[in-house]
Amino acid sequence: MIRTLSRLAAGVSLFVGLAGLTLPAQAADLSLARLADCGTPQPPISVNPRFSDTFAFGDLKLQFVYSCYLIKHGDEYMLWDTGHSMTAPNVAPKVSLVDQLARIGVKPDQIKYVGISHYQPDHTGHVSSFPKATLLIGAKEWDAITAPKPAQGVNYKPFESWIKGDSKVEPLALDKDVFGDGSVIVLRTPGHTPGHSSLLVKLAQMGPVILSGDAVHFRENYDSDGVPSFNYDRAETIASMERIKKILANLKGTLIIQHDARDVGKLPEFPAFAK
Repeated sequence: MIRTLSRLAAGVSLFVGLAGLTLPAQAADLSLARLADCGTPQPPISVNPRFSDTFAFGDLKLQFVYSCYLIKHGDEYMLWDTGHSMTAPNVAPKVSLVDQLARIGVKPDQIKYVGISHYQPDHTGHVSSFPKATLLIGAKEWDAITAPKPAQGVNYKPFESWIKGDSKVEPLALDKDVFGDGSVIVLRTPGHTPGHSSLLVKLAQMGPVILSGDAVHFRENYDSDGVPSFNYDRAETIASMERIKKILANLKGTLIIQHDARDVGKLPEFPAFAK
C-alpha cells in the first residue's frame, strides 16, 4: 500500500510539474525586404586607391549603391541602416523611408528597433524619423556619437532624440539576439569603425542572410580580404571578414554586401519580401 501511494504521489508531482512547464512558442514568421531607395548611386569610381591598402584592384571601377532593409518578425518590425538623408548633396534618396514604408501601411511608430551598422552618414540619414524605436548600435559607435566633440565623419545629429534620453538606446558590446529566439542577431564586426556591426537574419526559405554593413564594400574586397586604407583597424577588419566567412560556411548562408549592386539584387525589392 505504501509503495502504491508513493507511486501515485510521484505521478501527481510529475503531472503538476509538466503542467507548470512553459512550452516553446511557435517561431514567428520572418521576412526581409530591401528598401527601394536609400540613396542615389554615383558613376563608377576607381576602387584601387582607397579600398585596398595593398593596391590589389588595379584598374577596377565599380558603382557603389546605398541600401537599407526592413525585417518583419511576426507583427514586429526592425529597420537595418537608414541610408542617406533627403538633404545629402548628389546622393539623396528620391523617396523618404517613411514614404516607402507607407506603401505597406507601416507607420514610423510601428518600427520597434532600428539597427545601425555604424555612424557614417550613408547608413544613418533617416534614423531621426523613428524616435519611438529602440536604437541598436555598437557601444563604441555610441561613444563616438555622444562624445563632447564628435570626430569628423561621425554623423551624430540624427541621433539627437537618443542622445537627450528621449528615445531608448542599447549600446552593444557583444552580439545581440534581437527578438530573443535566435532568428535575428546583430553581429559584432569591428574594423571599418571601432564598433561596427553586421546583421544575421535566419530566413526559413532563403536560409541565413548576413547584411554586411561596411564590414566589406564589394565582392573583390571580400574575396581578397582587402582592407580600405581609411578603415579604423586592419587586424579587426580581417578578423571580422573571417568571422563572416565562417558563419556563412557553417550555416550555408548568403552574404549581402550592402554597397555592391550585384549583391543587393539577391533580395527582392520592396514591397516584396524574402522569406
